[in-house]
Amino acid sequence: MHRLESGSATVNIGTLKVKAGILVQCHAFYPAIFAVMLSLQMTPPEKNEDRRRLRLSFLLVAAFIVFLWFLKAVELVSGLDFTHYGVYPRRIEGLVGVAVAPLIHGSFSHLFANTLPLLILGTALLYGYPRSARWVIPILYLGSGLAVWLFARSAWHIGASGLTFGMMFFIFVIGVLRWDRRAISLAMIVFFFYGSMVWGLFPTAPSISFESHLAGAAFGVMLAFLLKDQDPKPPEKHYSWENEDHQDVPDEGDGDEL
Repeated sequence: MHRLESGSATVNIGTLKVKAGILVQCHAFYPAIFAVMLSLQMTPPEKNEDRRRLRLSFLLVAAFIVFLWFLKAVELVSGLDFTHYGVYPRRIEGLVGVAVAPLIHGSFSHLFANTLPLLILGTALLYGYPRSARWVIPILYLGSGLAVWLFARSAWHIGASGLTFGMMFFIFVIGVLRWDRRAISLAMIVFFFYGSMVWGLFPTAPSISFESHLAGAAFGVMLAFLLKDQDPKPPEKHYSWENEDHQDVPDEGDGDEL
């Protein structure tokens, strides 16, 4: 059985490098998001609402990730192999994987590699673009799987990296297109953490489904252009000196009469 995993990164569980990377990402993400909130100069009620939305976004994504780990544990305990529920291109039975493949991972290391990207990118998407997320998540989820079914190599394709690549490219590209403080800040955060994911768009290891990565990224870029105005922009920050400069400019008719 030929199986291709769509992994966001190569992970060696238990190594100091991986543990350090996890600590850096977990401890840096929340302060980074709060820095975005502070940069918007919100009133206290707005800040409270933003914190509530951030917390809810985090919990929703965390619940999805817990479900992924639960499925993997069930597969391990039951001795079953869920790989044949993945996407197999151009086979009718492989169409089931369009809906199921993102839930299936070939190993705990594969799932581990996708966990943090899903958590950080999913939270950033739901927090920064709640209206767009209603379209982005289902289109990335189903669209990337359908593209794999149509165009990918003949093998079982499994894993959630179509989602992670799609979310990363969506958040980065829409940040460039919108160019407001929140959008730029979120784009910089995801690029700082996961900019190296761009190398996953190219064929590397034969067992990696780069087609899933490429499909997710393509849908993410497309959706960024289509939905760039879907969410309202935060109010622009104005400084007191801007008002003073405006008041100091004399009207053209304010001259002394002769």
